[in-house]
Amino acid sequence: MLSPDFVILTAVGYVGLLFLLAYLSDARAKSGNAGFLSSPVVYTLSISVYCTSWTFYGAVGTAARNGLEFAAIYMGPTLVFVGWWFLLRKLIRIAHSQHITSIADFLSSRFGKSSRLAVLVTLIAVVSITPYIALQLKAITTSIQTVSVAKGDGTDHLATLDEVTLALGVAIGMAVFTILFGTRNVDAREQHPGVVAAIAFEAVVKLLALVAVGVFVVFGVSGGISDIYARAVEAGVRIHENEPFGSRWVAVMFLSACAVICLPRQFQITVVENSNEDHLRTAAWAFPSYMLVMSVFTMPIALYGLSTMPAGSNPDMFVLTLPMVTGHDALALFVFIGGFSSATSMIIVASIALSIMVSNHIVVPLALRAVPLGEESGERNIARLLLRSRRISIAGMLLLGFLYFWLTQDSDALAPIGLISFAGVAQILPAMLAALYWRRATMKGALAGISAGFIVWAWTLFLPSFASFSPTMAELVADGPWGVGVLRPEALFGMADMDPLVHSVFWSVLANVSTLLCVSVATSQNALERIQASLFVDVFRRSPSFQPRIIRGSASTSELFFVAERVLGWGRARALFDSAGVPHRQAAPQHGVSADFIARLERELAGSIGSASAHILLTKAVAGDTISLEEMMQIADETQQAIEYSHALELKSQELHSTAQQLKEANALLQDLHRQKDDFLSQVSHELRTPMTSIRSFAEILMVPEDLTLEQRVRFIGTIHNESVRLTRLLDEILDLSALEHGERGWENVPVDAEEVLDQAIAVCEALAKKRFVLIESGTRAGSCFVLADTGRLSQVFINIIANAISHNDSEKPVVHVVSRFMADSYVVEISDNGPGIPPQYHNKIFEKFVRAEPDTMSDSQGLGLGLNISHKIIDKLNGRLELTRGALPGACFRIVLPVCQEAGPTAIAEKA
Repeated sequence: MLSPDFVILTAVGYVGLLFLLAYLSDARAKSGNAGFLSSPVVYTLSISVYCTSWTFYGAVGTAARNGLEFAAIYMGPTLVFVGWWFLLRKLIRIAHSQHITSIADFLSSRFGKSSRLAVLVTLIAVVSITPYIALQLKAITTSIQTVSVAKGDGTDHLATLDEVTLALGVAIGMAVFTILFGTRNVDAREQHPGVVAAIAFEAVVKLLALVAVGVFVVFGVSGGISDIYARAVEAGVRIHENEPFGSRWVAVMFLSACAVICLPRQFQITVVENSNEDHLRTAAWAFPSYMLVMSVFTMPIALYGLSTMPAGSNPDMFVLTLPMVTGHDALALFVFIGGFSSATSMIIVASIALSIMVSNHIVVPLALRAVPLGEESGERNIARLLLRSRRISIAGMLLLGFLYFWLTQDSDALAPIGLISFAGVAQILPAMLAALYWRRATMKGALAGISAGFIVWAWTLFLPSFASFSPTMAELVADGPWGVGVLRPEALFGMADMDPLVHSVFWSVLANVSTLLCVSVATSQNALERIQASLFVDVFRRSPSFQPRIIRGSASTSELFFVAERVLGWGRARALFDSAGVPHRQAAPQHGVSADFIARLERELAGSIGSASAHILLTKAVAGDTISLEEMMQIADETQQAIEYSHALELKSQELHSTAQQLKEANALLQDLHRQKDDFLSQVSHELRTPMTSIRSFAEILMVPEDLTLEQRVRFIGTIHNESVRLTRLLDEILDLSALEHGERGWENVPVDAEEVLDQAIAVCEALAKKRFVLIESGTRAGSCFVLADTGRLSQVFINIIANAISHNDSEKPVVHVVSRFMADSYVVEISDNGPGIPPQYHNKIFEKFVRAEPDTMSDSQGLGLGLNISHKIIDKLNGRLELTRGALPGACFRIVLPVCQEAGPTAIAEKA
């Protein structure tokens, strides 16, 4: 049998493995090599954080107690991902465009960036998830006690711990682990690739564990499904005591559908952690398939456990006890790790999501209101404040979960605890649907609706869960407040015959929806609400880059940089300002930044502290207000009506915009041509003046020969000759370029053996190579190959590129490598060298006129930078390509691609416009 020490040490070792996986995944993601981590497979597996210990252990217990009710837990999410995928897609699109960090941030941003609504949703989430965390603690402690057996010899010190002490230890361990997992830094959009990778790994572990015990039960200790059902009938097991597919079944399915959208951990994984909207396509079928595999053995395990286990056995632990009673300790330990994975994954993600909500929507707004923006005392760095508050929030959440566990420890069933949490977070769904699809929904309506639903839920379902702990609460549940029977928590207004869960869901959702509708109709939106409503409801109709200019006013860039630095850190703030071309040391408000940049800065801040807090922060920094937005919204409404009533006008507007854009581009082209002309004249005059000055100077010296020796005269005449040759070459290049550009120099293309031309070019360059001690080596050659070309022009290209490779190669052992080959009916030549190469900033413009990549003083000639431009034009007129690429040597490599000649006769060149 397994000892408590061994079981707990195994769990600790497993936690260490998860931390290592998360650490390595984070490091890989930061290096820009996310790879598989950002794949749809990992994304889908991470969504399985929905399958907690409730589904791992509690689904079997639910099946043993209530028959097919367990299937509703899986049917709800399946309906969402298969039938309502468009809702999830809209959530993800909005989250990406608005930099949403949590479900509270989502609702706050939609309803005018309301801090009150964000605080309310955060508090509801904390209260609702507390029972769920307690459920995970209960599952872990119960599984440890079930799988381990104390030896009684004093060697197992952990065996003496009671359930409460063990739960406290687990809570502390999970708090430390979660803090290390998810609060090492504050990232934009609150994405945690390491956490997602660890959750995906745990998804695989718990799936394999549950499938393993299912296969063991069905095929290992029994004769198959039919044998299990026969044993159940023989033992008198009744599996349909409750009404199948009745009101409770529908309620559970509805709550599970709400939970997969509204649970903070599900919103965090499905929406916030999503890196690619297209991953939802895979998750839409893969996640339901995952849940199907998770549930396929639930009923057989439940039936076999009821048939074979002693009376009074806990059905929630059948997946553990069945392997244990048959002596399969290894399988039992593996199943324990699977259940442990289910619990820890929920605790980690839920604690991270809730800590983000608490810090962004409660701690930061309070800090911003309490401390002046520029005050140096107190927290100097909001990012540091965020980290501290999140770590404290995680510890607080685990403490609340432990307290709830301690107060309700007498409850044996896991499923009811989970349903309490599901019903609580379901109060967020009406406001979320209104945010997505009802333009007229108001912040006051959402606030009132959520509050009403939450109060009814707390009265009818949450408070009765304490009846087993408190006699006063038990009396209240039985008789109602002050003995008023119509207000009894589980029988409001006389509805005493309903299932308590169905009763609570009915009244809470009814109160929520009716209040939301009535208050929204009776109230009006402010300007900011109307802007955000349009952005959310019409997210697919707008350009992803469109963002409204919500905050108006003036502020110096130094003030804005101060704000950005406090939240984002100095490095990220400077990168943001530099990318927008905004200085960050400017103090005068009259030289402030544009509204576009303020809107962009607000989105970046929202990615770290939430939209409401970001709005408050920038509103304090910017000396302006949003009153004038009413006027702007009136104009926006009129524009919206015009678009809706006249689609033709919209098309005409687009056409005019396109025409204006074309005129703008044509004007820019003309200006560029004018600039090129000026650059050409300036460059040519400079390059011609240099040799002319040398010729004139030495000629004047020779005109007075009395003081010159014969050696000096020869040297001066040689210089005049060299400069004359250089001058002639420059003029030839200019004339050649002009003729090629204007089509004044045509030539006749005839079949030419390109390999022969290449060999001649290499021979011509041998002298220059010997002078520079450069080795020209030939690699693999194509052999005889005919192309349509002019021999002189093709040779000119080869010589120019080889000569450049020789002249600019300054390595210790300079080499020029020449290869040729056939490739898809084309003749390809690659000329590479082991020199310094061409700097990256010149790669895109190396074939332009007058471009010389860092002219080398070792070069034998200084030209205008026209050689490559002329070569490029020649190859273009030969219907080929000249391109810069990577070659066999580390320096520069030029590739020439020419079509292989298919005909024997000559062809006149077709001049290109």
